[in-house]
Amino acid sequence: MNKEKHRLLDLIDKFAGKRIVVWGDFILDEYVYGKTRRISREAPVLILTYQKKEFSLGGAGNSTLNLKALGACPLPVGIVGQDESGQKIFDILRSLKIPTKYLLKLKGYPTPIKTRILAGEENTRKQQILRIDSEFRVPENGRLKQSLRRCLKQAQSQCSALLISDYNYQSVKEDVFNDIILDFKRAKCPVTSDSRFRLLDFQGVTAATPNEPEIEDTLKIEISDNIPLLKDAGNRLLKKLQSPALLITRGSRGMALFEKGKPPLLIPVHGTTDIVDVTGAGDTVISVFTLALSCGASFLEAAHLANYAGGIVVMKKGTATLTVEELKEAISF
Repeated sequence: MNKEKHRLLDLIDKFAGKRIVVWGDFILDEYVYGKTRRISREAPVLILTYQKKEFSLGGAGNSTLNLKALGACPLPVGIVGQDESGQKIFDILRSLKIPTKYLLKLKGYPTPIKTRILAGEENTRKQQILRIDSEFRVPENGRLKQSLRRCLKQAQSQCSALLISDYNYQSVKEDVFNDIILDFKRAKCPVTSDSRFRLLDFQGVTAATPNEPEIEDTLKIEISDNIPLLKDAGNRLLKKLQSPALLITRGSRGMALFEKGKPPLLIPVHGTTDIVDVTGAGDTVISVFTLALSCGASFLEAAHLANYAGGIVVMKKGTATLTVEELKEAISF
C-alpha cells in the first residue's frame, strides 16, 4: 500500500468524535412498500397490496446520518414543523443519540415530506414507481432568524466544521449566513456548502460541492462531456464564490477538483460505472469531504475520500450511508 493510501486511512481514524454542525433543510423520507397484484380495471395503473411503511431522514438529515455512521458527532441546525412529521424527525435523531437542541420547531410550518412508493413481487427487490413531494418553504421571520443565529453561534463554539445542506426550503437564510460565517472562519472551522438552486448565495465558503447539472443551471451552459468547458466553468464559479476550493461531482464520470492557484484535477469514479442508485449520494460526498477537512486533510485528500465514499453508496438502494469499515476496505482494496 502506498503512502497516499496510508494517509487516507490515518485521516479516517480521526473521524471519531468530530463535531460537525449540519445546517440545512431537514426532510422526512417516507417509504411505502407494496406487493404488485394486477392492473386496475378502472384505469391503466398498478394495484398494490400494502405491506409496510418506513421512515428515514432526507436533505440535511441524510448528511447528519452519514456523519453519525462514520463515527462523527453531528449537530443539526434547522427548522421543522410542529407536526407529526417534524416529531418523527426528532424521534429518529434521538434514537441515534443525535442532539436536537438546535433543531427548531415552527408552528404553522408543515415539515417537508418525500413519499416514495416501492412495488414488486413477494420475493423480488422492490422498485420505486412513484414519488410524491410535499414541499414547503420556511417563511421570513425576524424572531426565527434571531433564533437561528443564536443556535449557530452556540454550536460553533463546540464544532470543528460547518456543513450547509440547502434544498431551497429556506431553512438556510442568506442574511443569517452572512452574519455567522466570519465566526466559523475566525475559529478556523471549514465551511462547506451543497446548494440545489442557490449556489452563488453562499459566497466565501471554504468549498462547495455542486453536481454538474447544478453548475449548468447556475451558469446557464451545457457541459455534457466537454472537458475544456467544464474546466472553464469550474474556474469561473470558483472566482464567483470567492472560495479556495470547489468540488464538482460528475456521476459516473467521477469528480473535478478546483483549487485557487492550481490547475483543475479530474478524479475518475471509484469502482464500477454501473451505478445502482444515486439518491442521496451528494449528501454522502459533502459529509465525507467536510469531515476529512475537519481532520486536517488537504482538499485533494478530502476529495479522494469523498470519491471512495460516493462510489460505495451509489451501489446501495435509496438514501444510504456507509461505515468506516466499508470506506477503509475500499481504500485498501
